[in-house]
Amino acid sequence: MISQKMQKALNEQLNKEIYSAYFYLGMSAYAAREKLPGFANWFYAQWKEELFHAKKFLDYIIAQKGNLMLKAIDQPPQDFSSAKDLFDKTLNHEKKVTGLIHDLVALAKKENDKNTEKFLKWFVKEQVEEEATPAGILAKIGTSGKPLEVDRELAKRK
Repeated sequence: MISQKMQKALNEQLNKEIYSAYFYLGMSAYAAREKLPGFANWFYAQWKEELFHAKKFLDYIIAQKGNLMLKAIDQPPQDFSSAKDLFDKTLNHEKKVTGLIHDLVALAKKENDKNTEKFLKWFVKEQVEEEATPAGILAKIGTSGKPLEVDRELAKRK
């Protein structure tokens, strides 16, 4: 069983994961509107991945006999200016999420909650990829100067 403090923090993170999904769905729509189907595909896949992350938190809270506390999802930004801007915002967002995950790990340690600490290890590892991927895509956009070439590559993501 998790403490009230840990339960609240995990519910907040579940909300943030759903927010992330919402954020990426908006980016997918922007890319589709800008006739960048590969970018749209990538962000749509990212939307699904973030919902998977939220589900992991939901399942864990329930498994620990915690109470699920659903809250309103904030409106994500919808002002994008380019393919590069999408990935600049993605990288910045994922850095914030990494900080949130690290804060959860610190709280689990403070609460002496070994089960939650173990659960969060998957997310710590996941965030390495979540930051590295947009950083790599930004490098490709920057070096090629041709987002259409990168668009074709991103269309391959499942």
